[in-house]
Amino acid sequence: MNGDIFQGKWKQLRGQVQQKWGDLTDSDLDRIKGGQTEFEGLLQERYGYTKERAKQEVDNFLAANDLKRM
Repeated sequence: MNGDIFQGKWKQLRGQVQQKWGDLTDSDLDRIKGGQTEFEGLLQERYGYTKERAKQEVDNFLAANDLKRM
């Protein structure tokens, strides 16, 4: 999924993101404004993921929600 599509779907995904990654606050999610790269960076920051793991976590999340990277 390209960044523009991710950003466009952000409002729909936001609740699901908070369910999966409960340590993320509303403020965190507001700060990234639906940017996929920023979201991956936030996962690295909050959960100590490597860059590769954060990207894989997001890919898995999108696939589980029938949204694939383009």
